[in-house]
Amino acid sequence: MRQTEQTAIVVRHVNYRENDRMLTLFSPTQGRVEAVARGCRRPKSPLVAASELFALGDYELYEKNGRRTVTGAVLTETFYPLRGDWARLTCGMYALECCEAAIQPEHADQDLFLLLLHTLSRLSFSDQPWAPLMSGFLLYFAETEGLRPRVNHCVRCGRRVEEVPAGFDLEEGGLLCPACRRPGERNLRPLSRENLRWLRRRGPASSWVNTEDAIAPLGVLRAYVEPRLDRQLKTAPLMDALGREEAEPAT
Repeated sequence: MRQTEQTAIVVRHVNYRENDRMLTLFSPTQGRVEAVARGCRRPKSPLVAASELFALGDYELYEKNGRRTVTGAVLTETFYPLRGDWARLTCGMYALECCEAAIQPEHADQDLFLLLLHTLSRLSFSDQPWAPLMSGFLLYFAETEGLRPRVNHCVRCGRRVEEVPAGFDLEEGGLLCPACRRPGERNLRPLSRENLRWLRRRGPASSWVNTEDAIAPLGVLRAYVEPRLDRQLKTAPLMDALGREEAEPAT
């Protein structure tokens, strides 16, 4: 038996028994950590807030026979403003689910942890549009997971693809030049000149978005990243609905 402390964020929870909850914590140094928060669903429990999605803090864990129990937590942030905006809450839950699908036990992933925190902070405390924010998240998510798409050269012939309407091959993970494109390819998604410029204008993950940037290829990035996860995302249909709502003209 041992007592440990982990800085972590709650990326998933499942109600257990009458008042308990199973938590999936994302630790930058330990990766995926499964723990039970006993009695956390009682109204006066000191673990009420710490057992909710998005909760970020330092978690005290008691481990015995390979099972961990949350014995205490000091919260740093709850990203509460997300609860007041359906679109941003949906995006936040989508980001959590992507990370939860990627993290592994005993595997440090500090870059992905910081990316998630940057994304949730911007969704919660900035007025930047959600679509380019999520495009930036998915682009850097792919990079941290070793799936960085090729956006400068053709994935088949290796030639530089100039800033002209281009195609993105979802299966091969990068651009196709006009000479390598074949009619009727199912995995090919079109990219405009503006889309391509956006993909190439990549800086630090903490500053990837321009507030007036409405040309981010969110649909292409989702179609590239989601099939490479080990499951179907429950939040994907919500993101679909969000996209349709965004596309509808105002009346």
